[in-house]
Amino acid sequence: MKTIFDNVSYNCSKLVTETYSTSFALATKMLATSIRGDIYNIYGFVRFADEIVDTFHDYNKEVLFNDFEAELEKALKDKISLNPILNSFQYTYHKYDIPHHLVASFMKSMRMDLKKKEYRTTAEYKEYIYGSADVVGLMCLCVFVNGNQEKYEELKESAMALGSAFQKVNFLRDLKADYELLERSYFPNTNLSELDEVSKKRIVDEIKADFQLGYSGIVKLPSEAKFGVYTAYKYYSKLLQKLQNTPPLEIKNTRIRVPNYQKFGLLAKSYVNYKLQLV
Repeated sequence: MKTIFDNVSYNCSKLVTETYSTSFALATKMLATSIRGDIYNIYGFVRFADEIVDTFHDYNKEVLFNDFEAELEKALKDKISLNPILNSFQYTYHKYDIPHHLVASFMKSMRMDLKKKEYRTTAEYKEYIYGSADVVGLMCLCVFVNGNQEKYEELKESAMALGSAFQKVNFLRDLKADYELLERSYFPNTNLSELDEVSKKRIVDEIKADFQLGYSGIVKLPSEAKFGVYTAYKYYSKLLQKLQNTPPLEIKNTRIRVPNYQKFGLLAKSYVNYKLQLV
């Protein structure tokens, strides 16, 4: 029965999430069971696309990406794929009527990473962020509101802002790997080879504004999604705080982390705030 294959596909997406991002996996576990699997399915898809452009250095990335994109489109059209990650994603895509332009924008930004190394203008930067992060937030929002178009439109802007904030925190945290290993520079008008406190503050302030707008939407999310998204928000806010308190030279030379004991402390505090209806 295909049900067995679909379960295997779902378990693959869950495994990808838990293997590649313990923090995101922890936040996803805080979602209601009715939607948790669909978020695994979205993450598995975006993670695999990102892996092609970021880590498969010994292979022809463009050929691999072209093949993956062709398989993706076929999966969305046929509603099945022998690639379990794409099979689970197409299920969620159709279940919630995720707009195709969101998927297309995501793939466009991932394709940029094949060759583009520097984002010199704000317009280029915003286009990349929209495709690599904002639309992922919108795909998840489709799941969270379960087809409620009015709610989707109400929360759309805040979901995009939260996606932007998460992505920009990752950029700042992974500055060493992106700049030195992948030779990428995402932040416009910023000399990463000479990152100083002024440039760092500008980036941090931009992220804080995104977080503020993103939080305004979290409080309006359905109960099935609120705690999980709030947990992710608290984790990334803590990571941003650590980055803000870290000298630029150290950010360039090390990867700043939130220790596991702090993650679980954040989870406990988030749960208390949620249960006391402070969110």
